[in-house]
Amino acid sequence: MRIIGIDPGLARVGYGIIEIENEKKILLDCGIIETSKDKKEEDRLYEIFKDLNELINYWNPNLAAVEKFFFYKSSTTISVVQARGVIMMVLASKKIHVSEYSPAQIKLTIAGSGKASKKEVLDAVMYYLELNNPPKPDDSADALAIALTKLNEEGFN
Repeated sequence: MRIIGIDPGLARVGYGIIEIENEKKILLDCGIIETSKDKKEEDRLYEIFKDLNELINYWNPNLAAVEKFFFYKSSTTISVVQARGVIMMVLASKKIHVSEYSPAQIKLTIAGSGKASKKEVLDAVMYYLELNNPPKPDDSADALAIALTKLNEEGFN
């Protein structure tokens, strides 16, 4: 089984791809899709669409996990929601089942507390994936935590 975890954003979309092989979790890839703030919003959304399609075509995940977005009073709220919509559309077009998790659900599942710190979540990601060094940048580590949340739900603790 192969899963992609996605941390939505307009400037940076974090992604992490994990495979289960003989009950072992293997990190295949992680990183970000980054868009330039110098480009028009529609061009940035199209870039996310294009790059995520390429990632999915290359890795061919069976499942996807995406962080739910909670509304904040911020000038970027609508842009992030639009980026998330593009992500969900790409996953639907590839017929990939999507599970959505709130930040508190992810923290609780990965680190044992819905109020876990970024460092506690990162330490848990490193532990579960047996990594010597933290995944960079933070958005990719967050995406891996999201993927691990789905794997936990599927019974791969």
